[in-house]
Amino acid sequence: MSSAIEFLSKGGPIMVPIGALSVLTITCALERTWFWWHTIQGEKQLVSKILQVSQDDLGKAKTIAEQAQRLPIGRFILAALRLNQPTPETFQLAMVAAGDREFIEMRKCDKLLETIVAIAPLLGLLGTVTGLIATFFNLNIGGGGGGNVDLSKASQGIAEALITTAGGMIVAIMALIIYRACVGLQAAQMDYFSEVGSELELIYRQRWYEPRMNQEQQKNLSQDLLQQMVTLLNDRLPALNSTLTFDDGVAHLPTENQDG
Repeated sequence: MSSAIEFLSKGGPIMVPIGALSVLTITCALERTWFWWHTIQGEKQLVSKILQVSQDDLGKAKTIAEQAQRLPIGRFILAALRLNQPTPETFQLAMVAAGDREFIEMRKCDKLLETIVAIAPLLGLLGTVTGLIATFFNLNIGGGGGGNVDLSKASQGIAEALITTAGGMIVAIMALIIYRACVGLQAAQMDYFSEVGSELELIYRQRWYEPRMNQEQQKNLSQDLLQQMVTLLNDRLPALNSTLTFDDGVAHLPTENQDG
């Protein structure tokens, strides 16, 4: 450990910010590993169970989703299932809004990693320049004292230039690998959310929304037909003092009230 610190210290003051960036990179890597491990673990089994149960009982499917709020996919599904008899458009909109919230959390650390990828090589290049400047100052070629060259100081400048360059590139490569891995997981998760949302919306349309709409349409059609029949009968019975009435889908005959 002490030898590694001594080696890095030869890189000069530029190694301080490079070291800080390396710490941030490792922290992001650990945090994102923890997040994705808990996000992906068990989500396929949960989705399969919810989709199967939702075909027979939306209330039970909602309960299962409520018990899985630690998972992003559970919160995504619950956003639609908690609605009370929504239209398919509202059902879909609720999932889209919930998905956007979850994707924001999934993209956490992306900006920081992008910044590290851009800055770390530049810091390494800066260390290279400062190291070379120190090397040329220590060469003392053509100066007083017979043009003696202090090789030890010159070698220190060259070492500083090479160490900072290597350090900046290593940190940038680490951050880029972590960033690309996170982007790949995000893309896969977004596709999976889209697939699950489409399947759930299809089940809702076919099993719940369309049958309910058909029943309501049939009920309204029956009431319209009865109302038309009552109107027609009233037109055909001009001798009666009162007309037929229509109440709650039932036609009522008038009560005869004549003196003779």
